[in-house]
Amino acid sequence: MTAAAFYDYPLPRSLIAQEPAPKRDRSRALYLTRGHDAIEEGAFAELPGRLRGDECLVVNDTRVIPARVRSRRRSGGAVEVFLLRPESAAVWRAWLHPHERLRAREELAVGGDSIRVLERAGSFWLVELSDATLIERAGEVPLPPYIDRAPADERLRTLDRDRYQTVYARRPGAVAAPTAGLHFTEEIFAALASRGIPVVPVTLHVGPGTFRPLASEQVEEHRVEPELFEVCASSRSALARAERERRRLVCVGTTSLRLLETLDALAEGPDLAGETSVTILPGYRFRHADGLITNFHLPRSSLLVLVSEFHGRERVLAAYRAAIERGFRFYSYGDAMVILPEARAR
Repeated sequence: MTAAAFYDYPLPRSLIAQEPAPKRDRSRALYLTRGHDAIEEGAFAELPGRLRGDECLVVNDTRVIPARVRSRRRSGGAVEVFLLRPESAAVWRAWLHPHERLRAREELAVGGDSIRVLERAGSFWLVELSDATLIERAGEVPLPPYIDRAPADERLRTLDRDRYQTVYARRPGAVAAPTAGLHFTEEIFAALASRGIPVVPVTLHVGPGTFRPLASEQVEEHRVEPELFEVCASSRSALARAERERRRLVCVGTTSLRLLETLDALAEGPDLAGETSVTILPGYRFRHADGLITNFHLPRSSLLVLVSEFHGRERVLAAYRAAIERGFRFYSYGDAMVILPEARAR
C-alpha cells in the first residue's frame, strides 16, 4: 500500500493563481519528456514547435455550466445550490449549503424563479428547476475554493465566464473546467494544423470528485466518482486512424487521458456514451496515452497520483519543486506542464 504523504509537497499560497494570465497561450510551461529527467522552461505558445509532427492531440470538449446558484428560503435564509448533473431536463443532483434544516418539497426562491427540494439521495439532494433556462440566467461559474475572490468583483466574474472555459468547449455538462485546455488558442490550433497534427475531441463531463483530495491515507483505497462521457463516431474513426498511422497520442488534460484509458480499443464504431470511474493508482499500466499536457495539481490529489504514475513520482515532484523555485502559477488558472512522448525508435 502507498501512503498519501508520498504525494505531498509544500506550496506558498502566493503561487495559487487567482485569475488567468492576460493571454491564454502566454502562460509559462515546463517541458518534460516522458521517462526522462530533463526539465526545460518555455512559453505555452511554443507547444506546436516542440512537437515532432507524428502526434495526435486528444482534447475534452466539455463545456462548464454555471452550476452555482444562490437562492433563499421563505424565512430569508440563504442557500447555495451547486448543481452536479442532470437526472432529467428539470431534475438535478445537487449539493445544498447549508442543508441541515431543509425539508422535502421546500421551495427556494431564485429571483422570479424557484428550485424545489425533492429529496435527500445519499451525499447529494435531488432538486427540480422551475425553468431549465434558470441556470444560464442565474447561475455562476463554479470556481474551485482555492480561488478566493470578493463576490462583488464584477470584472472577474465577467472574466471567468470566458476564461474558465476552453475555446473549443462545445458540450455543456461539466461543473469544473478541464484546465489544461485553458491555454489553447485558435492560433495554436492553426499552427498544429499547419504541421499536420490532428486534434480529436472527446467529451468527459468533469464532476467535482475529480479534484477531491485523497480520501484515505492509503492511496489504493481512493476512487474517483463516476463521470459521464461521450465519444462520437467521427472521433472514434480519427483515433483509429491515428493508431494505424502510429501517431503518438498526447492527451490535453487528465480528463482526456482518463477517457482515453476507458476505451478498450481505439477502433471505429458508432457513437459511444456511458460512465467512467477509471482511477489511476500506483502500478497502473497505460494502454493508449503517450504524452500529457496538464496543469499543476493539489498535494495529495488523485490527479497528482495520475501524473506521477504517467511520468514517475520522483520526476514529477522534482518538476513541481522547479516550478515553485521559478515562481510558476499553480492550479486551475496557473501555468502548464507538458510531458512530451518519448521518440520512437526507428
